[in-house]
Amino acid sequence: MTDTHRLYAITHSLYSGRARSYLIKQGIPFQELSTGHESFKAEVLPKGKLATIPTLVTPSGDVIRDGAAIIEHFEAANGRPSQPAGPRQQIISALFDVVGTDGLLRPAMHYRWNFPQDNLDFVRYHFLYSQRDTPQREEKTEAMMNRMRHAAMIFGVTDQSRDVVENLYLEYIQALNAHFEQYPYLLGWRPCVGDFGLLAPMYAHLGRDPHPARMMQQRATRVYRWVERMNRPDQDAPEYFNAGSELLADDEVPETLLAVLRVLAEDFVPETQAAAKFINTWLAENQPEAGAPAVGRLAQAMGTAEFTVRGETIAALAQPYRFYLLQRVQDIYAQLDSADRTTVDEMLDACSMSAILNTTLDRRITRSDNLEIWA
Repeated sequence: MTDTHRLYAITHSLYSGRARSYLIKQGIPFQELSTGHESFKAEVLPKGKLATIPTLVTPSGDVIRDGAAIIEHFEAANGRPSQPAGPRQQIISALFDVVGTDGLLRPAMHYRWNFPQDNLDFVRYHFLYSQRDTPQREEKTEAMMNRMRHAAMIFGVTDQSRDVVENLYLEYIQALNAHFEQYPYLLGWRPCVGDFGLLAPMYAHLGRDPHPARMMQQRATRVYRWVERMNRPDQDAPEYFNAGSELLADDEVPETLLAVLRVLAEDFVPETQAAAKFINTWLAENQPEAGAPAVGRLAQAMGTAEFTVRGETIAALAQPYRFYLLQRVQDIYAQLDSADRTTVDEMLDACSMSAILNTTLDRRITRSDNLEIWA
């Protein structure tokens, strides 16, 4: 039996970048295939349940759908090599996983779809050649791209919110750039789970599409280097002349990283609170059965929640998946003793993220048979 895994993914896919980077950094052999391959529909989809990427097929034939599940599969099997040991670093790593995977969708969609003069040909190439060469390929490509263009709007990018979205993003990458002046990864000298989550929007959309990639190269060069670094198997940190090899000692979380989170908190916290309120109302009204899909196309449709950022009202899709990931942050916190909770409380207060510990859904989301479901 071969030890090579099959990763069904696409280069321009936001979520694929998270899982691909993890496999690269952990030295896990894999072959990447597009979902356009016949094997995906015939062999993988019946087990994966949803036609989403990334989806992994192990050498033994097991199918694991979703980047978080793929990473958890390897972390659990290999002694959690990307999980920090200290409580502060654990919380920060898990928090960046949520923020990256779900909290930066607005700028990711905006900078892909609202700059067609720079991006259109590049993006269209990737959509077109991710599919098999059939007579319907051109038509399917246009349909897929039109559907994704709409995503920028449903995540809250409008003519009215555009300036806020762009200003927040620029402040964020400048703060992140300042952090990477000190360290090549979020928590020191090798990546943690939070690095992989944060890479999701920062690679495929913001670090490859021509318009945002050029902006990142010009305004946040060290962030661009981190994006490159996260796709190399080695440490790739030659510009750090006194580089170490481990996460920072003594559970240190640098002030430069807290500064990044203070910028991200400006829209992540109010959006999370608004989404929780909206989804909890929806849960009370709809009472989904235990085991019903909570995430993806099999789940019941919800709607948008409104919140305010810098005086601008934004309406964005309320997504239960954010809370599936946020549960991990809250579960880590719940297991801490009182002394460790105090240090975490002080840290989250310093970066304006304290509210995320108590922003919960009235129903937990669990995972069974490759689906995220209501408990």
